[in-house]
Amino acid sequence: MAGIPDKIETWQMVQPTTKDSPGKLERTSIPVPELQEGEALVEVAGCGVCHTDLSYFYDGVPTVSKPPLTLGHEISGTVVAGPDDLVGKHVIVPAVMPCNNCDICARGRGNRCLKQKMPGNSLGIYGGFSSHIPVPAQDLCVIDELKFPLSHYAVVADAATTPYQAAMRADLQEGDLVVIVGVTGGVGVYMAQVAKALGAKVVIGIARNQAKLERALKYGADYIINSKDKDVKQVKAEFDAICKEAGVPKNVWWKIFECTGTAGGQEIALALLSFLGKLIVVGFGLQKNTYMISRLMAFDAEIIGTWGCLPKYYKNVLEMVQDGRIQIEPFLETKPMSQIQEVFEQQHAGMFDRRQVLEPDF
Repeated sequence: MAGIPDKIETWQMVQPTTKDSPGKLERTSIPVPELQEGEALVEVAGCGVCHTDLSYFYDGVPTVSKPPLTLGHEISGTVVAGPDDLVGKHVIVPAVMPCNNCDICARGRGNRCLKQKMPGNSLGIYGGFSSHIPVPAQDLCVIDELKFPLSHYAVVADAATTPYQAAMRADLQEGDLVVIVGVTGGVGVYMAQVAKALGAKVVIGIARNQAKLERALKYGADYIINSKDKDVKQVKAEFDAICKEAGVPKNVWWKIFECTGTAGGQEIALALLSFLGKLIVVGFGLQKNTYMISRLMAFDAEIIGTWGCLPKYYKNVLEMVQDGRIQIEPFLETKPMSQIQEVFEQQHAGMFDRRQVLEPDF
């Protein structure tokens, strides 16, 4: 622990990509703010590069705080200033931090609190692609024992906890039947593990990369479907065949987690939604789909959105990571933060099969 710095070193998004010009990330220094009551200063150990970061940078998705600001919301690190009981602690910074003082929070839906703070979006200019970040202290998740390098726990801040929140929204119970569309993606690989850890009876993973699909069989998926170059009817036919083989119903009770945010993935998920089923929308994208809403009435089915994760659930997910029910090591790799521009470009081009975690090297 290096103590309280004079400046925060950071990689700021000076401008996002537009049709007229490429986006720009710039290394700079910003003042360390005077901490307010209830705030902590975290020395960043690692920050994961999320699809959401790329959406802000490349796709024109607006941020609450306007550029220049620092992106990055998947953070682990060490508290160097703030409440005495936290100083020196290794922590995971929740990707969304509710105000805990409004009607939404009081009703248990603080993950979508309208006053929430999100690093790299609605926490002023501050984000995780930095040496340090000031954050609300009350919801920090303390890591009592490091079983992996501290930087690796960054993926728990979003990639591993977002699926857990999705499972809670779905009321996932032991014995449930689960489909994960996009099981090989940065969130999907954890969605399968979370579902299995919570007792799902059958987990079917759907994606387009055969090698990654076969990997998914080792991490939560019981069956896989490769949707590449197949229409929805073909995918549905394979799904029906798997249900017959597994001895489970093909058209009732399925809980479907759409993790791709793509039009094709959403089309598959909507086609599989049937009687008493639930479709939980986990992935984000700008595409649109057409769906006959009255099918929900006929099926007595539900389509549910989910956002982030309540901080209270982080300890549950951390426990699953620590005891091995959720594996993080096979799905991440670290790089120096100075390579951020290159990593953004390569990830945007789909060149990685693991979560990229950037470690400060200012």
